[in-house]
Amino acid sequence: MSLQIRIKKLIDQISVGMHEREEIIPVALLGALTGQNTFLYGPPGTAKSLISRRIAKAFDNSPYFEYLMNRFSTPEEVFGPVSIKALKEDQYIRKTENYLPKAEFAFLDEIWKSSPAILNSLLTLINEGIFKNGQELEKTPLKALIAASNETPEENQGLDALYDRFIIRLMVGPIEIKENFESLICSKPTLAEIKVADEVVIKNNEWASWLKKIDTVELSQDTLTIIHLIRKELLEQFEVLGVYVSDRRWQKAAQLLKASAFFNNRKVTNHSDTLLLRYCLWTTEANREEVERIVNTAIEESGFSSEFSLAELDRKKDQLDKEITNEIFHEKDVYETHNINGKEYYQAKQTFSYRENLTYRRETKTTTRTFYIPFNKMRSKDTFNPIDANGNELKDYTCTFDGQGSCDVKITGLEGRYDSEAHFTPKILCSKGQKKQNVNSRLIDALKNEVKELKQSLRITLELCEAKQSEYMANLYSPFVSEQSCNIALNGINQQISDLKLRIKDCDRLKGLCSA
Repeated sequence: MSLQIRIKKLIDQISVGMHEREEIIPVALLGALTGQNTFLYGPPGTAKSLISRRIAKAFDNSPYFEYLMNRFSTPEEVFGPVSIKALKEDQYIRKTENYLPKAEFAFLDEIWKSSPAILNSLLTLINEGIFKNGQELEKTPLKALIAASNETPEENQGLDALYDRFIIRLMVGPIEIKENFESLICSKPTLAEIKVADEVVIKNNEWASWLKKIDTVELSQDTLTIIHLIRKELLEQFEVLGVYVSDRRWQKAAQLLKASAFFNNRKVTNHSDTLLLRYCLWTTEANREEVERIVNTAIEESGFSSEFSLAELDRKKDQLDKEITNEIFHEKDVYETHNINGKEYYQAKQTFSYRENLTYRRETKTTTRTFYIPFNKMRSKDTFNPIDANGNELKDYTCTFDGQGSCDVKITGLEGRYDSEAHFTPKILCSKGQKKQNVNSRLIDALKNEVKELKQSLRITLELCEAKQSEYMANLYSPFVSEQSCNIALNGINQQISDLKLRIKDCDRLKGLCSA
């Protein structure tokens, strides 16, 4: 039986009768397998204590401790009563048997309601794995602590350090699906006592051995890319979300990802493992969903890492596109202009009509005038005077561009006669996007070769991604992550492959521009 199949069977057995806990129990179990502590967040009556008891049942003959905290809780109720016999000998020693210091698994309900004295001792026990019993420092066998509450710690209460030790944080809500709810209320009460088959139950020597092997698992480059994307986004949104992730938490979270890979018979992490970060980074109910969105988005956008930088290939393609456009095609319309006194002007030959008063009648006549309109006025809507061929300003002429590339011209007086108007449109010699004449053939060949090399790099990257996709699909399944969640990673990978195909197709467009 492979380790993955064994873990799957174990999860199935400890999940009997548990509705809508398909990811909660597996992730909490993974935490216990990794020696990580778990915080169950949710309203009362959602089977948080039952989840903890079932997790403990996955381990062979492991001492278990459970306690409901309140503000009147005393250290004696958690760490054991003081030994009267030892007091008579002037020693302050607790009888820790059957209490937290001797437990391998423990569940503390309503943890934040406890007294500071208990929480401070608990922090030392979790952090250092020791319990100070009188003058003695006892090594504690605690594998994993599961705590629960319907609230997260309030700010400025000195609980940040303890809360940070709960690497896994799981939302445990009421049953939502109608059929599951009906099954719950129509069946017998779900019991903590279950029989776990000997072939799958976890032995102590196995657990210790697995912890050493988990350390040999490597974080893939894909995983590191995803982590960096998440860190960057959390940093940018710190003012809004207020999520601070300590270096210790990142390190512990990375161990969780490695453990997921190990129990899925892999030596390197993949995208499905990184989905577990959704349960490691949020701090309050207010930011839980947004943190989950950030993790999902990072996984979708990361795709696969390759020997070529996609960002660099995109930069090169954009640069080639601009160079081809600049060198081979006109960037803008080219107009016919004339240089007068070092400045560019449009030459306008316009025919104006006017009426002339004769002795017995009024007659309409026409006249053609040549004048010059400043090139730099085309984008302006100001009214201005043109010039003649010698650069003299024509005061009787007024010009105004209409914003569409044409100019309205008006002549006032026409030697003392009536006003007249005309409409002038500058002549375009070459339109924007039209190929330039006499482009250097060597330059075109060089650009073609660059496009060819870029396309080859993109093809290699595509082949690598498609090969990785096949491998990924073969290793996609994980008992710790639902198939629906795995599709988040798969969607991102499919999108990356689709984008690569579009980039390759765009290279054909660039090649076509060089041959136009």
